[in-house]
Amino acid sequence: MIAREDLMDSASPLLDVTSLSFEDALKELEGVVRRLEEGRLPLEEAIGSYERGALLKERCETLLAQARLKVDAIAESTQGTPTLETFHHDDE
Repeated sequence: MIAREDLMDSASPLLDVTSLSFEDALKELEGVVRRLEEGRLPLEEAIGSYERGALLKERCETLLAQARLKVDAIAESTQGTPTLETFHHDDE
């Protein structure tokens, strides 16, 4: 079982989702949702899973927003060929 104190520790690897790719975060989020929907987790573990799921959801949304900005940056050049404009994200 995951201790609540471990989840609240900002240095905890359980909370670090920033290195996950979109695909990895989504796959893990799907697993969290599946376990929560089964309804068999002890309360504290369910709370920890919910918190982890919220972080994973936020990570997926962030990565999707970044991808949308990159796609939106595609513009037509004067010759009518698509070009990719330089994208600068706040995290870079």
